[in-house]
Amino acid sequence: MEKHEYKPLTIPHVEWNQKTLTAQYGELIAQPLEPGLGTTFGSALRRALLGTIEGSAVTAVIIKGVNNEFSVIPGIVEDAMQVVLNIKQIVVRNKTGKPGTMKLVVSGEAVARAADIKADNHLEIVNPDLIIAHIAQDGILEIEFFVGSGRGYQAAQWPEGKPYQEDDKIYLDAMFAPVRNVIFDVQKTRVGKDIDYDKLTVTIETNGADTPIDVYNYAVSVLRTQLEHFLIKAEIPFNEISVVAQEKQKEDVLVNKTKTLSPEVVALLLKPIEQLELSSARAQNCLKQAGIKRVLDLVNMSEDDVLKIKNFGRKSLTEVKETIEAHGLTFGMGINEKDLEDMVESPEED
Repeated sequence: MEKHEYKPLTIPHVEWNQKTLTAQYGELIAQPLEPGLGTTFGSALRRALLGTIEGSAVTAVIIKGVNNEFSVIPGIVEDAMQVVLNIKQIVVRNKTGKPGTMKLVVSGEAVARAADIKADNHLEIVNPDLIIAHIAQDGILEIEFFVGSGRGYQAAQWPEGKPYQEDDKIYLDAMFAPVRNVIFDVQKTRVGKDIDYDKLTVTIETNGADTPIDVYNYAVSVLRTQLEHFLIKAEIPFNEISVVAQEKQKEDVLVNKTKTLSPEVVALLLKPIEQLELSSARAQNCLKQAGIKRVLDLVNMSEDDVLKIKNFGRKSLTEVKETIEAHGLTFGMGINEKDLEDMVESPEED
């Protein structure tokens, strides 16, 4: 029986927007995707990010002198209900995923904040400035927190038939999910002459307990693990047959890009960076000290790589970027030096 020859798939390039990436916000861009897969993957990632990521939260508390959340706490401005609502806003980073406890003891006229909480070694408070309660001059606030882990939302786990607990424990509903919001957008992008491919942008916001990169990797792992069990026959090795096609596509793009350069630009690329006449001597010296001697070496670097150069800041990057763009060049061009030399030796006739 003859072996079936499958057509390769377009392998997307996935990267984070480094200009906007923080511990709580991230913008992921994946392109090019096969037509229609942008919405498919965007929707799946959004649901996985919002519903499957593990997190930790306070699930119960013991407030000294109080046996239910509707009580007044002596010496405290807020009542127990308001204190509990404030406690629900505590963001906990759990290094192991195991349950843990935290304690708070504040006395005298003061403002009790999350920073005053003493936590187990594997727990960390992400928002220490959060106000828990205001304490009067003769007041004292003692709270023991119980931290649990899970996915999504969990209702308060009250034991059935016991409105009041013997240990005065108050159970809280908890939002374990560290992801606050996910938005995805799909636009069309070009691959060669085809303009029907998808460009997927996924924007992720977290509460700071986990980074956007961490929750994204978790969500992809969940989807990949689940989808593996949907296979009922041997997997088609698209990765093996598609990588070659993708690399060839890159090669073709680079060759075509080089052919469109004017003779003047080709000559400039092979010259020292001094030819760019940068107004900042500091930026030029930083580039030379990093081993970037020619214009070609510079435009083949990405913006992120340039920023990693010692003492090279964003102000210098902006100046260099504006200068090379004035010559019709950009960062990350990936131009092959041999192609340039061939063009110099054998210029095309009109």
